[in-house]
Amino acid sequence: MTTRRDFLFRSVPSAAALSLTAPRFALASAGKNAATAANVDLDTSSSELRPYIERFSADQELLRRYYSIPFAKQTRERMQKFYGEWQSRLDEVHFDGLSKDARVDYLLFRNYLERQLAHMEEDAQFQAEASAYTPFADVIIALFFAQREVEPVDGKESAATLARIEQACKDKQKELEASLNANKEDTKSIAYQRRREAVNRAVENLGALRRVLHSWFAFYDGYDPMFTWWAEEQYKTADAALDSYGKFLSEKVVGLRPAPGAKNLPPSGEGDEDAYQQSMASAHPGDSSDIIGHAIGRDALIRELNFAMIPYTPEELIAIAEKEFAWNDNEMIMASREMGFGDDWKKAREKVKNTYVEPGKQKELARKYIFEALDFLDKHDLVTIPPLARETWRMTMIPAQQQLVSPFFLGGEVLQVSYPTNTMSYEQRITTMRANNMAMSHATVFHEMLPGHELQGFMEERFHAYRQAFGGTPFLIEGWALYWEMLMWDLGFDRTPEERVGALAWRRHRCGRIIFSLNFHLGKWTPQQCIDLLVDRVGFEKQAAIGEVRRSLGGAYGPLYQAAYLLGGMQIYALHKELVGSGRMTNRQFHDAVLRENSIPIEMIRAALTNQKLTKDFHTQWKFYGDVKA
Repeated sequence: MTTRRDFLFRSVPSAAALSLTAPRFALASAGKNAATAANVDLDTSSSELRPYIERFSADQELLRRYYSIPFAKQTRERMQKFYGEWQSRLDEVHFDGLSKDARVDYLLFRNYLERQLAHMEEDAQFQAEASAYTPFADVIIALFFAQREVEPVDGKESAATLARIEQACKDKQKELEASLNANKEDTKSIAYQRRREAVNRAVENLGALRRVLHSWFAFYDGYDPMFTWWAEEQYKTADAALDSYGKFLSEKVVGLRPAPGAKNLPPSGEGDEDAYQQSMASAHPGDSSDIIGHAIGRDALIRELNFAMIPYTPEELIAIAEKEFAWNDNEMIMASREMGFGDDWKKAREKVKNTYVEPGKQKELARKYIFEALDFLDKHDLVTIPPLARETWRMTMIPAQQQLVSPFFLGGEVLQVSYPTNTMSYEQRITTMRANNMAMSHATVFHEMLPGHELQGFMEERFHAYRQAFGGTPFLIEGWALYWEMLMWDLGFDRTPEERVGALAWRRHRCGRIIFSLNFHLGKWTPQQCIDLLVDRVGFEKQAAIGEVRRSLGGAYGPLYQAAYLLGGMQIYALHKELVGSGRMTNRQFHDAVLRENSIPIEMIRAALTNQKLTKDFHTQWKFYGDVKA
């Protein structure tokens, strides 16, 4: 039976062993694909739509900087007008006269515009629910746009306006306190959950409104003596009232508790980043009461799937996940038997979870696994990895508080490592090491780095980079990295039964993500039910399961993001079978070609790689998993 020491220090291929001492820049050219890599670093593609997209992207970013309050009515109306104008421009393009690349770009562009308009309409409905808790919002927004127009400011009237904002906070808080005392809601009801979601959005909006009001005040303060004379003290009291009211909403209405030592960071203006920071600021070890989320409903999920070019219903996707779970159960049993645990694969999983490196050593293990994967890729001639990508990746450690939201590795150009710190309790330290055990780390480091997210990000900035204007799709972003887990499994990268259990644990995780995220957004599951699935069926530590659901539902990710890992991976896997399995392309040709298309819906990549004759009325239809019965 493999011991812990044997498992860590087993013999490795020569390139991985060499990596422990040789400079990385020297190793960047050690792979046999390095010479080829040096000749593929220029994007020679052409598209008649590229100038359109580049102009659109520049104009959109400018408007977003000017109309920088996303939930303001003025922002919504201006962006709706902007997207409508571009829809008209796109309609004027003669589709049948476009090149292959341009036809793909046309359909991507049209899809993006339709998606943005739909999102704005859906968000407006939710914002209407949230706005009831910020009755002063329109007043602050009006000040913001008056400043944008450089309208004359009256110091005395500004002070009166600030006083009204202060009073509105006090009046609304008094009203809500009376309502809370009079009505004891069923905290498990859908109505309670929906109201909590709306109030939580109001708290996020209030933070942005405080930032806006501060910017408005600072614009005049000191430069207009009469403004300062009248408004300085009243601004301080209004800001204090907003702060106090925001804490009341967060703590008494939503039920959030500030984490010990959490920093109250000002809103950045970036919705995803603000949501992520808020998740960390209210996270407590072992407590899931801060997880709220926002269930978008079945109709909105169907629209999201159409925009992502996934021709299945949510129920069919859950059925796919269940089939993959069944496959996983069988593979787990086979690995368990090899480990001497018979059909009780949960005991095998426990052994794997208890095989971890000592504190402080996870970064060395991660580095070793990076070079082990690189050696495997080179040996099998799987993909071109440019020398600069090999040379420039970096590593950092995830802070303890952030690990409550991100309990596992994160990746890209920088590998972020989750492992215990000296500030954690004994229980936190043990569960963190178990969640980031050696076998599971072996199966995910390459997902985050090479050939996963690090290579993906490197290539996105160099090929069809203008397509980044469309925001990417998680089905390619996460599907690409997950696909490599599937391919590396097929090719024997996971050599021992312990490593196979680690790889299978991640595959179970992605099955679970499909099931819990879609059920949540369908309005069928609570956050606690999502956590229970990850603990009971996937096998997560409770702390890790809470962190995973907190991260998934915290607002920094779209509703399909979690489902996109395995589903996107299966899309690329099916396309690989179609093109490489048939002998039409080699592994390297296929993988390089996928990377050059940028982060777009995989059905569009398939159309490009198979020279599909695209039509202007194209709609999603590729059943990559075959027909499925829900």
